[in-house]
Amino acid sequence: MSDLFDYVIVGSGPAGSVLAKRLSQDRASVCVLEAGVPDRHPYVRIPAGFVKTLYKPGFMWSFTSEPLPGAAGRRIRLPQGKIVGGSSSVNGLAYSRGQAADFDDWATWGNTGWAYRDVLPYFMRSERRLDPADTNFRGLAGELPVSNPDWPSVLCEAFMAGAVQQGILRNPDYNAASQEGVGYFQRTIEGGRRVSCADAFLHPAVRSGFVDLRLHAQADAVLLEGRRAVGVSYLQHGQRHQVKARREVLLCAGTVNSPKLLQLSGIGPAALLQELGIEVRHRLPGVGENLRDHYTVRMVARARGAPTINERSRGWPLAIEVMRWLTGRPSILALSPSLVHVFWKSRPELSRGDLQVLFTPASYAEGKNYVLEGLPGMSCGARQQRPFSAGHVRVCSRDPQVDPLVQPNYLSDERDPPVLLAALRLARRLLGSQAMAPYLQAETLPGPEVQSDDEWLDFARRRGSTAYHLVGTCKMGPDDDRLAVVDPQLRVRGVEQLRVVDASVMPQVPSANTLAATLMVAERAADLIRGRAL
Repeated sequence: MSDLFDYVIVGSGPAGSVLAKRLSQDRASVCVLEAGVPDRHPYVRIPAGFVKTLYKPGFMWSFTSEPLPGAAGRRIRLPQGKIVGGSSSVNGLAYSRGQAADFDDWATWGNTGWAYRDVLPYFMRSERRLDPADTNFRGLAGELPVSNPDWPSVLCEAFMAGAVQQGILRNPDYNAASQEGVGYFQRTIEGGRRVSCADAFLHPAVRSGFVDLRLHAQADAVLLEGRRAVGVSYLQHGQRHQVKARREVLLCAGTVNSPKLLQLSGIGPAALLQELGIEVRHRLPGVGENLRDHYTVRMVARARGAPTINERSRGWPLAIEVMRWLTGRPSILALSPSLVHVFWKSRPELSRGDLQVLFTPASYAEGKNYVLEGLPGMSCGARQQRPFSAGHVRVCSRDPQVDPLVQPNYLSDERDPPVLLAALRLARRLLGSQAMAPYLQAETLPGPEVQSDDEWLDFARRRGSTAYHLVGTCKMGPDDDRLAVVDPQLRVRGVEQLRVVDASVMPQVPSANTLAATLMVAERAADLIRGRAL
């Protein structure tokens, strides 16, 4: 194997896959290091297979938070994809960009070139919208297909009708002119099958002959010559190897592993590194700080009078669903975990939405990970869109095989609980709407006995969990931002030929799932690296 390439990319997730495709289109040689496994398992292709892969150790980085004071002292599991395609091979398949104002915020904070008008073309570049689209906002010729659900559901339609009764308008495309409203989630599914970022970008790049994908290759250090990155050291099958980069090293390892790799390389908070006996190669206090995530709380209700996914997921009904999926017809196997979205405001006077409610005609057994209940059920998730609470990722050992400390600090900022409570109260109103009355038997979680703010907050602290939307630990920012790790060109401050290109550079979590924004970051990074501009 050659060990000298133009570019070395750490991580084959969404950002790494896009970069490999774009850089190789210029006939540059690219090496992609992926710590995980191939993406050939059948569960990866079946959209509903996420319930089998999400907590499967061989497919995931099994991170766990530190005890969370804002979440009743619990530790919460924070799995991230450890497989070709990264989390796009195991996630909930939702495609959601966020609000235009999210990216205008980034520019306002000093990140020139990241306003919505600047990044919209990059959202559109990677996307192939399969349903009716406003071409002022949506891409039709990109590699990643984005589709609407095709499985008919009386409960979904009733839930949306109930939202309209509450004054929330139907929005046929929350990724176009405006996010606000209620409608069906869009997802990265085509022909009933998951299309990961590896399918869309990486595998075609490998077939071009310009990309070398190395599996089971866990990066353990960025190789530095002074303040210049020249390559990456990695472990593969118990042996340490090195791969060198003529032009740049690109970290696309994710919001936990990118800051971990920088810290192991001696780039980060000096006191932390010195305490662990890691040589300080470059002091950069923001590495690992500013961790953000969407803390999500789920409500459950017993359904009646309409079919739910629960009873279709076992016995003969499941066999029928499998046959429907195999023959390309609508099936529960081709569904994302959330089918309906509501983007709304916690207070009418706000200029933009700050909360989200999610609905699906299914419910999971209490205390179990994604195991459907036997009786008909439905669920509502509730979350704040842009939490103020921030945490950190910090290495705790010089051993690269040891997981870092991950502390999201959910609900630690006093501005967050009121918004989450408003989302939960809205979810209850939507479940209890007139349109839903024929189908609602009873609210089972938390139950009608929970009424006061204190009761709701206690429930939220005890029952909430991650949305798997970790961002922010290699924050992008201007020169005067003390916690900025990368500049608006995504270059690591004070180190040459080294960039971070993944969700960790986002200054704040977008008002959405993070896949679409991560793809946008990678598309823009590809142009920055190649010296191009739209």
